[in-house]
Amino acid sequence: MSHLSPRLMRAMDVAAHAHRDHRRKGNRVPYISHLFGVMYLASRVTDDEDVLIACLLHDTLEDVPQEYSEGRMREEFGDRVTGIVLGVTKDDSLRDWRTRNEAYLRHLAHEAGDESVLVSCADKLHNLKSILADHEVLGDGLWSRFNAGKEQQQWWYAAVHKVTSRRLPQIGLNGEFGELVRVLQRL
Repeated sequence: MSHLSPRLMRAMDVAAHAHRDHRRKGNRVPYISHLFGVMYLASRVTDDEDVLIACLLHDTLEDVPQEYSEGRMREEFGDRVTGIVLGVTKDDSLRDWRTRNEAYLRHLAHEAGDESVLVSCADKLHNLKSILADHEVLGDGLWSRFNAGKEQQQWWYAAVHKVTSRRLPQIGLNGEFGELVRVLQRL
C-alpha cells in the first residue's frame, strides 16, 4: 500500500463508524481491527484501491446494512467496490449455518469475481489467525464462541481455502492460509 488516498481514508472512517459498537467474537477487541487486518493482508498482494476499500467494507452489508446501505456504498465508492463486497456477502435469508456457508462457497467457486475471492481469502486468513491465537490462550473452550463447533470450523476453513487456492493459485496468501488450515485440522 503506497499511500492513503482520501478515498481509502474515507473507507476507513466509514468502516470504523459502521462497526463502532462491535467487538471480535468472544473478546473486547474492537471489530475494526479485523477490517484493517484484512486490508493489510490484501495489500501484501495488491495495490488495487477498490479491493483494499472492499476489504474495509466487506462485512458492512452483511452485518450493519442499517448503518451503511448498498445504495450509499455504491454512491460513495462506486459499482466495482460494491460488487466486490456483494461477492463476499452471505445470504442472510438462509438461516441454517451450514446451508448459508455452502451457498457462499458455491458463489465463491463459480460466480464471484477474482477481487471478491481475494477479499474472501484475506478475510478468512485473518479470522483463522485470530482463532489460532485465541486457541493458544483458551484451548478448546474457544469453540463455545461459535455457532458451529470445531469440526464445522475445520470443514469451513478447509473448504474456503480449497476454493481460493483453485481460483487464485498465484496469490501468496493461499500458501499461508493452507498452512494454518493444516494447523487447525490438527487441533
